[in-house]
Amino acid sequence: MTLAVASSGLTKRFRSGQVAVDGVDLAVPAGSVYGFLGPNGSGKTTTIRLLLGLIRPTAGSHRLLDAPMPQAARDVLPRIGALVEGPAFHPYLSGRANLRRLDAADRTVSPSTMDARIDAALERVGLLAAASKRYRFFSLGMRQRLAIASALLRPRDLLILDEPTNGLDPQGTREVRSLLSDVAAGGATVVLSTHLLSEVEQVCTHVGVMHLGRLVAQGGLAALRAGAAPRIEIRTSRPDLARAELSRLGLTDAARKGDTVTAQLGDVAPEAVAPALVHADVPIVGLRVLTADLEEMFVELTGEGFDVSG
Repeated sequence: MTLAVASSGLTKRFRSGQVAVDGVDLAVPAGSVYGFLGPNGSGKTTTIRLLLGLIRPTAGSHRLLDAPMPQAARDVLPRIGALVEGPAFHPYLSGRANLRRLDAADRTVSPSTMDARIDAALERVGLLAAASKRYRFFSLGMRQRLAIASALLRPRDLLILDEPTNGLDPQGTREVRSLLSDVAAGGATVVLSTHLLSEVEQVCTHVGVMHLGRLVAQGGLAALRAGAAPRIEIRTSRPDLARAELSRLGLTDAARKGDTVTAQLGDVAPEAVAPALVHADVPIVGLRVLTADLEEMFVELTGEGFDVSG
């Protein structure tokens, strides 16, 4: 499998002694949309800054587009579009003028095609009609769109985006989601750092989960879901009896809410549960097996809610 991003033991320890990134081994397949998940303070943005050479690692190494970094930075970075920690533009310039300044700094593209490329980038993010408006008058969502446009001024083999839908309304979020899918369909790899689980579930093919500076899970989204512990849900008029019987069968973490009882299946086959309940005189109104969603998987991996790490 070709990897667009690969790291080995990537570590960042600050002078204060804080270890922000602790031995991270990333493996982002080429052509994938990789959701980079983690609570605030888990080390996602620091990892991205390390990958792009914005800060130096304390230990470890990494490769981007199969080239060693930072040795190959001059050749590799023009092939990468990035949005890190929000957009930063000149407030007194228009959106178009800001993009012209950025494009002029890229020695790898032809100045003769600048206007056409800027128009194409603005159109892709829905800002063409507002291109002459000064940046200081842009809303937060418009600023985020302009930042994404700056990453798309030329064809990219890799996009690394930190919270690209921050400040966007639902329609804008859908448009960015569609844009990322189009970019990936064109052969590029997308690394999407986000806290929006619904966004990851709808657009990502692979996931990495950060927690307290460590990569605690990584792989294909479907495979990670399959590895999460399934639960069984029983609706019955005798929930206390059902809960006791599930525990007797060896199911764990049994919980009751109203007339519904859930428990973790573990090694118990789902088809063995219903006969056992009927034999124990538990009337079954409904029964279903629940596969873990992304939020449940995240809590299982980190042992906490989504916005409390730090």
